[in-house]
Amino acid sequence: MTIRWAVPALSAAVPLVALLVRRAARRSGATEAEAGRTLPGDELLPAADLQNDRACTIGAPPAAVWPWIAQLGQDRAGFYSFETLENLVGCRITGATRAHPEWQHIGPGDRFRLHPDVALRVAQVEPGSHLLVTSQGGDAPGGADLAMTWLFHLSPVVLPGGATGTRLHLRERYATGGGTARVMTELVGVVSAVMTWRMLTRLQELVVGDERPAARVLRLHTSG
Repeated sequence: MTIRWAVPALSAAVPLVALLVRRAARRSGATEAEAGRTLPGDELLPAADLQNDRACTIGAPPAAVWPWIAQLGQDRAGFYSFETLENLVGCRITGATRAHPEWQHIGPGDRFRLHPDVALRVAQVEPGSHLLVTSQGGDAPGGADLAMTWLFHLSPVVLPGGATGTRLHLRERYATGGGTARVMTELVGVVSAVMTWRMLTRLQELVVGDERPAARVLRLHTSG
């Protein structure tokens, strides 16, 4: 009797759990107000039917966070995420643990590589404020034409004690057209949420560590 009742109960629970997981993946760390804000680049994809918002607060001002954002990319600093998993699918990433001066120059039209064979295109750059990349004009394998934008938005916030910190808000927008493409994009979004969580937590560690006086002194002594 218990098993007979458990089977339909579990069958009903699985879709509900899947729905909750997908919703959590869409908004991780970002407030409802942040997810509802209009941000740079939203206008590039007015037909978007799927949006993911993830955010964190970093204990350093935007000027200190920006160099780490500017150097993102497969062929540059990587994505501060789970490199072992990224490299299992052939990304060939060697992640950076410091800000590199040679990777700070980025502008509209530049390639933003996710993989040696996959690249988005830089659409907007506002140093200290935001970096926006798009699939429009990028390179995708197999003729894939899923339209998307990916925004890295920095805004100053006041930390406890009065210091200036950074609210880092990542937004992904997709125009899937519905159907199977939307389902697949939502499923990939769960993986993206995990990878982005690692990116944000790693950036919190790297940026704050880089701002410590001891780290700056060490860098000065080892850079010459």
